[in-house]
Amino acid sequence: MYKNILVPVSFEAGRDAHRAMDIANALRADDGTITILHVLEHLPQYASSLLPADHLETARKTITEKLTPLADGIAHVEVLVVEGHSGRTILDHTVEHACDCIVITSHRPGMQDYFLGSTAARVVRHASCAVHVVR
Repeated sequence: MYKNILVPVSFEAGRDAHRAMDIANALRADDGTITILHVLEHLPQYASSLLPADHLETARKTITEKLTPLADGIAHVEVLVVEGHSGRTILDHTVEHACDCIVITSHRPGMQDYFLGSTAARVVRHASCAVHVVR
């Protein structure tokens, strides 16, 4: 059983965050914690300058509201919304917060994934802890 589980959540089609949470809850020790993490990708300056000044705060609030129902009925769950590059931010969070397991959803790889790699593939290759991939 794991004491500190990270569940990165993406809103892309084909990602089943509810299933990832069920698996994380099953793998969690009785006194363990689960962190639901969503990474807001950085926007280029030319795009962000066209948005309202409070667009990041609004996005964080909206995303937190969408993620909170994932924690219903599960004890010791935290929801975090951070900025950065998805793969790198997930790996950095894992190290900084001593996570011992990552439960991440993935889609079936397409041709572009073989050349560029998906976030889940990057996490699997570089994580310093156990990684459970949910398809």
